[in-house]
Amino acid sequence: MGAALRVTGASRSFGGVYAVREVDLTVEPGELRAVIGPNGAGKSTLFALIGGQLAVDSGTVVLDGRRIDRLAVHRRGKLGIGVVFQAARIFPGMTALENVMVGAHGTTRAGFVTAALRLPRFRAEERAIEARAWECLARTGIEEWADRPAETLPLGQQRALQLARALCGRPRLLLLDEPASGLRSGERKRLAALLGELRREGLTMLLIEHDVGFVMRLADRVTVLDLGRVIADGTPEQVRADSTVIDAYLGEAVT
Repeated sequence: MGAALRVTGASRSFGGVYAVREVDLTVEPGELRAVIGPNGAGKSTLFALIGGQLAVDSGTVVLDGRRIDRLAVHRRGKLGIGVVFQAARIFPGMTALENVMVGAHGTTRAGFVTAALRLPRFRAEERAIEARAWECLARTGIEEWADRPAETLPLGQQRALQLARALCGRPRLLLLDEPASGLRSGERKRLAALLGELRREGLTMLLIEHDVGFVMRLADRVTVLDLGRVIADGTPEQVRADSTVIDAYLGEAVT
């Protein structure tokens, strides 16, 4: 089941200028929540405060009732937070399959000695992770690239690779920062279909995306940021008709 996320009064400033200011955000288990807004609205900063790449100046981030805003990134990963960054991040010198397998590192149980001696428990776990990685490559449509060096994959496949790696870690909360950016029409459709499948399977997702049409077709609820503050929150239908959102961001009602 997906995790519940609660962000309360989250603020972060840089040089005295607030990027995010007193933001409240709730994502229910199994919900796909989108965050939209103009450039400089604070979307990526909010994303980093939840994922752990940045620390909050004030406020709290709570996952399933546990406060996590002071935890390191890797500890948040062990609690079930998966991250897909805006810029594709890969490990050069490794195959696509190996890149995906890295995503499962937080779920391993074999200790250092077991791994160093390659005892049966470690080998069994490694086989299971490889099988899971193949499944994730297939879900994202890039299994044919499995044996290729990751750095040689085209942009669309590198983005899919990053998503496959996050899924290999069996996340309960998946953070996606503009996953459709730079994708072709067909790739966007496949991504939308996959996100729809994951939502139906109960995975909680927080999606940051500039393509408003893409967001409105997928999201259960939408939060709108402007100048670091929440200016609207509601269903896609409510947000697309909100006069404050139209004036600050959309320019016209989105159909």
